[in-house]
Amino acid sequence: MTLTTETLATSSTPAARRTAAAPGTPRAAAPPKATPPTATGAPSPAAVPPLAPGALPGLGHAAALLRDPLGFLGSLARHGGVVRIRLGPRTVCVVTDAALVHALLTAHAHDCPRGAVQDTLRTAFGDGLLMSEGQAHRDRRRVIQPAFGADRMAGYVAVMHRVTEERAARWRPGQVLDVAKEMNHLALEIVTRSLFDARLSEDATLAFHRALPDLVKGQIVQSLYPHPAMARLPLPVNRRFDEAVRVLNRVVDQAVNGRTAEGDPANGDPAGTLPAVLRAATDPATGRPLTEADVRSEAITMFGAGTETVSTTLTWLIDELLRHPEVEARVLAELDEHLPTGTVPTPEALARLTYTRAVAQEAVRLHAPNAFLMRTAQVPVELGPYRIPAGTELLYSLTALHRDPVRHPDPLAFRPERWQDGGAGRQSYLPFGAGKHKCIGEAFAWAELTVATAAILRRWRPVAVPGAPAREVVWTTVQAHGLRVRLAPRESGRGRQETAAGRCPADPRRPADQPVDQPTDQPALRPAAHPVRRPARPAAELAAATARHADWAVDRGLLTRAELPRYQAYTLPELIGHAYPRARGADLDLLIDVLGWFTILDDSFDGSPGRRPAEARAIVDPLIAVLDGTAPAVGDDPLTAAWHELWHRQTESASPAWRARAAREWQACLATFPAEAVHRAHGTVPRLGLAETMRLRRHGSCLYPFMNILERVHGADAPAALHAEPVLHRLRAHTADAATLINDLYSLRREERQGAAAFNTVLTLQRLRGCTRTRAVGAVRARVAQLRNESALLRRELLRRHPESDWYLDGTRELVEGVQAWTSTSRRYH
Repeated sequence: MTLTTETLATSSTPAARRTAAAPGTPRAAAPPKATPPTATGAPSPAAVPPLAPGALPGLGHAAALLRDPLGFLGSLARHGGVVRIRLGPRTVCVVTDAALVHALLTAHAHDCPRGAVQDTLRTAFGDGLLMSEGQAHRDRRRVIQPAFGADRMAGYVAVMHRVTEERAARWRPGQVLDVAKEMNHLALEIVTRSLFDARLSEDATLAFHRALPDLVKGQIVQSLYPHPAMARLPLPVNRRFDEAVRVLNRVVDQAVNGRTAEGDPANGDPAGTLPAVLRAATDPATGRPLTEADVRSEAITMFGAGTETVSTTLTWLIDELLRHPEVEARVLAELDEHLPTGTVPTPEALARLTYTRAVAQEAVRLHAPNAFLMRTAQVPVELGPYRIPAGTELLYSLTALHRDPVRHPDPLAFRPERWQDGGAGRQSYLPFGAGKHKCIGEAFAWAELTVATAAILRRWRPVAVPGAPAREVVWTTVQAHGLRVRLAPRESGRGRQETAAGRCPADPRRPADQPVDQPTDQPALRPAAHPVRRPARPAAELAAATARHADWAVDRGLLTRAELPRYQAYTLPELIGHAYPRARGADLDLLIDVLGWFTILDDSFDGSPGRRPAEARAIVDPLIAVLDGTAPAVGDDPLTAAWHELWHRQTESASPAWRARAAREWQACLATFPAEAVHRAHGTVPRLGLAETMRLRRHGSCLYPFMNILERVHGADAPAALHAEPVLHRLRAHTADAATLINDLYSLRREERQGAAAFNTVLTLQRLRGCTRTRAVGAVRARVAQLRNESALLRRELLRRHPESDWYLDGTRELVEGVQAWTSTSRRYH
């Protein structure tokens, strides 16, 4: 259903903001919110809202709003909870504080009805639920409410599932899907068949989707006319608007009057459709039956406001799953547990999909569909500390509110786990509005998002198409334009897709029969051009730390004394010694303990937990709960108990920013274990592309958390300005990838001996490109060399701008060199 009954009353201009980004790449941070000014730093009672800076003569702030709507609206929060802007001759107050928006929609709803922008839609929508106010709105809502009662949801959910299954069944392996277009058609069909028990012709469906943009553009332009009479002039935009209204009415007439039953009468009484509910009702104000105009008005509202927002959210959700395969894996695992394949979902089953619901909530938060909505103060009102004169137009942006870093920490990161502890509160999360105009179809919308996501992911694995990511375009909604995916069957061998082009290069220097994980005549990887900085610690200190770590692991119950000799043969402390040459004392002990704990955890997935998602989650979920701060008292599990201690030691005296980043990246690392188990359980490892394998390996090898510990060893955070650099994000990704690929070269035979499907880039290259082992190894070595060369250039670039951060930049290089020095000699791999 609709994410707010005012969905079509948004307005802005296309402004592409979001660009392609590698999974896990942070987006730019939203501006911090400042408190409004006063005589002493806070606004006095009944203050006049401040005027935003940057108004241009004649245009005011219109140019900034049109150029970058979300960026401009998001920037206003630093000036106050309510801020005045000028759009040509008009002054509009923008409400930037979530609590004040909530008050506007609830306490002041009667005094602040919908604004002038919404009034232009009366031509299309009439005086139904979307446009009505006061008692008329309450009466109409009571009439429509039975159509969205809890007793109807089971039937709706079954239809949603059937519609999605039918549409997904028409797709073909290898097909490149225009996601936004397909989700638009899917959402329209769900509304048509669920609420109207009807089927639209293909021509009517296409006509509907073509008409919506003209309807919205006309609404926007007409709302800006200096006189309403201009809407009647024969201007092209007016003609297209009028034609769009006629098309929408024809489509709605087909659904309302040309019903085709879903089939078996057992599917539901046709009397339960929305038109039947409306025609059986009486107008509470007059006591007379509703007119056909009333029926059409409500029907067109459901069509217009109930398709675009849901389809846009589904598109963004698929885009985020492409960027976060560990999230997709957790969703699939939850579906396996609570909604087995072939099961028709019910409202009760959907209620058990708590993580899937959190994913949908986070997609709605990060990509809140409403660019902005408006109200008009009919009488003077006080909104918080601000005085709002009668006649003032009030504007608010749900997208900006949901990206407020004060209410939603790290707002531009996709983090479903933030909703598993209740989210940020109802006043900070308003996708369905609030108060008397809150969306009547909220439960319908959540069910639709969950059912459609489950049905699509069960059947298909979307694979990113290079050069076709989603980009953010602000229009009626904050749309996802341009997203295309290639479809791979979720469980069929035909779904294998190659995500990296090219052939494996030959390696004439290496005999084909030479072991690739124990090179002799040629080093597997050339030494770095930059000389390695020698350790600053005495050898005896590393030996003492090694002995202390062995006692710690046994005392913690992670190992028995009998297991200790084999474990010590891995020489893990030497890896720390190479990678962190300046770590001393407690920092050295912490690094060795963390690496040892992670290695023991990793080895536990060589057994059945590596193939059984439920067992993997049973191990990982308590560890993630420690990061979230939601873990219960420490129990008997040695891994969890040791992790409690290690997390405390890592974060003791750490800054909030470091702690949040470390928690986020440890969580991404830990989530890869269940993700890999899901792939093994489903037999999908052989069909993984190179990019997807690298995403899992990059995070699963815990390189990002160990880069964070560079700051712990240094005793201070790297400058915030450095962390804000996109170049640093590239350097960190290169560091993680280079170390991971080096590990893959040397761990290849060990992983093959384990018997379980291995996530190894050498094996992936062999499968995808049909080349020999030697050539696949050569391709990986070449990629490591390329990453090292590019990393050196990135470090030089960053060093010019941040010379004080040389210790951090050197640390990323030493980490890769340390991994190479250790993997080439450790008995873990030889």
